[in-house]
Amino acid sequence: MRLLVVLPTYNEVLNVETMLRTLRSVAPDADVLVVDDASPDKTADAAERAGAELGRVTVLRRRGKGGLGSAYRAGFSWGIDHGYDTFVEIDCDFSHDPAALPSLLAAAERYEVVIGSRYVPGGHIPQWTLSRRLLSRGGNQYASLMLGLGVADSTAGYRVYSRSALEKIDYQSVRADGYGFQIEMTYRARRGGATITEVPISFGDRLRGESKMSSNIVYEALWLVTKWGLQRPLQRRRSAG
Repeated sequence: MRLLVVLPTYNEVLNVETMLRTLRSVAPDADVLVVDDASPDKTADAAERAGAELGRVTVLRRRGKGGLGSAYRAGFSWGIDHGYDTFVEIDCDFSHDPAALPSLLAAAERYEVVIGSRYVPGGHIPQWTLSRRLLSRGGNQYASLMLGLGVADSTAGYRVYSRSALEKIDYQSVRADGYGFQIEMTYRARRGGATITEVPISFGDRLRGESKMSSNIVYEALWLVTKWGLQRPLQRRRSAG
């Protein structure tokens, strides 16, 4: 299989070179696409310098900060246009441990969507407070209940998608961002009949740099889950009719 790691970046100059080197060591057969949203700190330049040394690293420079969901859609489209059939989502800040990637890729040989999950047996979040864990776990349970996902960690951003899954999802029409993007991708994958599994991971806080997370991203996800959940009975009636 042709494997592409899609690595969205914005102001990750402190992390991007180390991440690229680590990815090369844990997944030597993977190509990497850095999708940079015009980072003021010159992340794209650092990625290109590292890529020139490592090889098989491409930098897709975008004109402005379009958000996580937009970056992944652009990365998936680039990869499909260039003949890739397996796609990895991973954060550049090392909150997703690259050492876990081989276990996700092994599962991807049998499933179309593989989620690196904090909330299945073996997964954990060692640095989070109890209140933060409860908020995240509660949000995931709410999303699974409202949307019938059957997934413990639908907000997780460490994933592997097959080309067939992206086709079933119709990823280009996904418009949510942040947590909402991950939930919508899961929801569409489930509705489209893609096979899904979860692999336990350890999720940590970023090593260097500033977090991009905001309360608006959380509120967007909660609103979208509620809207989609309320629409489900209508969709079922239309299908039955």
